[in-house]
Amino acid sequence: MKLGLFTRAATLLLIAGIASAAPSARTAVPDPLDLKSALQFALDNNFAIRQVRERIRQQDGVIIEVRAQEIPRVSSSAGYTRNDESISNSVPPDTKGWNISVQVLQTVYAGGGVVASVNGAKLTKEAAVLEMQSVINDELLLVRSSFYTVLLNRQQIVVQEENVKLLEEQLKTARNRFEAGASSSFDVLRAEVALANGRPPLIQARNAYRISLEVLRQAIGLSLTGSDTKPLEVVGNLDVGQRDDLQLIDAIASARANRPELQRISKLTDASEQRVKAARAGYLPKVQLVGRYDWVKGSPTAAWNDRRDGWTAGVQGTWDIFDGRGTAGRVAQARSLLLQSKLSIEEITLAIDVEVRRAYSSMQEAWELVESTGKVVAQAEEALRLANVRYSAGTATQLDVLTSQVSLTQARLNQLTSFYGYNVSLATLQKAIGKADTFAGN
Repeated sequence: MKLGLFTRAATLLLIAGIASAAPSARTAVPDPLDLKSALQFALDNNFAIRQVRERIRQQDGVIIEVRAQEIPRVSSSAGYTRNDESISNSVPPDTKGWNISVQVLQTVYAGGGVVASVNGAKLTKEAAVLEMQSVINDELLLVRSSFYTVLLNRQQIVVQEENVKLLEEQLKTARNRFEAGASSSFDVLRAEVALANGRPPLIQARNAYRISLEVLRQAIGLSLTGSDTKPLEVVGNLDVGQRDDLQLIDAIASARANRPELQRISKLTDASEQRVKAARAGYLPKVQLVGRYDWVKGSPTAAWNDRRDGWTAGVQGTWDIFDGRGTAGRVAQARSLLLQSKLSIEEITLAIDVEVRRAYSSMQEAWELVESTGKVVAQAEEALRLANVRYSAGTATQLDVLTSQVSLTQARLNQLTSFYGYNVSLATLQKAIGKADTFAGN
């Protein structure tokens, strides 16, 4: 599976993130808010995504700092002195002195350490870009799951409201039959108890919906001001389309090829190899070109016109023949970090394989639940209709009607949960195999 679309999207995000400061990322939230708009808003405003963009900006600064070793360095110095005549060696006594100097240094050889440091910094930045891709995958999955949770909780409110409405109708029927002498007061009491027991789930469903809206708001990075009191208006549904026919072996292969976490560790391993080279450069000599121009005092008058000036050019080299084994210690540290990176590749590969297998298994389970609940709602509705008909004809008890009502409510809730589970498990599997969220679907 190719990551061309994802790479282009990540590049655009990187450019947009670097071009603007993080605190000014807030944009107007769409009203109403669908899933695509929520995901797009999160790309611009989610705090984790904005922070990882800033880490890329930080790595740009590191590259500039390291590359400075390849560029000539220009420095200047100036000094002015004044002393007592009694310690002057000139006649007449010279008590004032000044000098100005401008120097240019250019490193021409550093044992390969400068080149290795620059290459390592570039690889580290590439790893930071891959980290951003990983964070985007994680955060968009969180947004998508939070959005589905809002839809689930909203539909559960509808189911519980319908349940309460049917229980109210059942209570009305029981009272009418009692007044007509066709049933006892016990039927009325039992209907009242059933209605009372049906109201707490409705209250809980409404509270769960309110909380899920806040969780979604946090996931997309929507910070409210004191005047923002209007809740999110979310639109969408939990319908399930065709089953994803991706095979497990293909899923694992795709994850190993496309997961940014693996690619990031691979870049960091390459960067660690460059750090080993940079550390080993401490064993070798360093050579610099030096150019300097000096202006110094020329006579006791200390006037600018009485100066002496001229240039100096040359080559200077340094070689730490023995540095107390400091270089050996740095090389040992760099080699250890390299080995740790290689071990991390194996560890993360195993973790990703397990993640893919779990996500694949969860998707299979979710689809089986979707299939198993597909016909149950229609059957439960028919069972309730028949129970009401038989109760009206006197061939069924009120308990049969209430039992059928409970079964219908449970069937509806089970179907909603299965739809939610499949949508979330499918999104989780897509993230596990390294596929970018294309904002498709509901």
